[in-house]
Amino acid sequence: MIRLYVNQPLAVNMHCELTADAARYLRQVMRQQAGNSLLLFNGQGGEYEAEILALHRHGGTCMIRRHDDVSRELPYAVHIIQTASRSEKIEQVLQKATELGASTFCITTSERSQLRLPENKLSSRLARWQKIIIEAAEQSGRTMVPTVTWLAHLRQLDHDNACSCYLHPMAKAGISTLSGQLMQGGNVRLAIGPEGGWSAQDRELLEQRGFQGIRFGARIMRTETAAPALLAAMQALHDTQQHQ
Repeated sequence: MIRLYVNQPLAVNMHCELTADAARYLRQVMRQQAGNSLLLFNGQGGEYEAEILALHRHGGTCMIRRHDDVSRELPYAVHIIQTASRSEKIEQVLQKATELGASTFCITTSERSQLRLPENKLSSRLARWQKIIIEAAEQSGRTMVPTVTWLAHLRQLDHDNACSCYLHPMAKAGISTLSGQLMQGGNVRLAIGPEGGWSAQDRELLEQRGFQGIRFGARIMRTETAAPALLAAMQALHDTQQHQ
């Protein structure tokens, strides 16, 4: 069944107004019409089965019939700190890591970053990134929608109580370092370096803010591969521990 994110409160037996973009997507892309059913979610938990009452050029209306308090979220929160690279690489990270359960994204720059985002383009770029996240959440069955923020530089990161790690191929610790945090349902921060890798100054900044280096396998991954790969490995590690 089609899943659609709506940024408004939802409740059983209420009429839900759809935007023109949502109505156009349902009519022209998915070939839907009045009487068809779909699933709505607003990122506040669960999803709602609704019936389409009307679709037109300027919007549409649905009637919400039922609420399902389902959750498809990870039992722990993973916050991705992705160092900025070319825009298409960031978009790939946002899409795939959303599908794999990331809770939030922070895009930032470091010494070797290849993307500089002017202030006058920040708002439109964040809106585009959030749209990519929403579409990935719709497709993958997420019941929460991750958020994305921009941080001008790595040095602006706060010290946090979360288990904080940065990926580095020469680190001594492996991903199993995270196992205790995953089983306790805690918060994890994962920092991923730019295409040129972390500089010595970057690593020093991160360690001053409570991050420790971890390695992941014998090979060096591209910046757009690292976060999705780590999320998948973390879920496998957690599932294995649960069934031991």
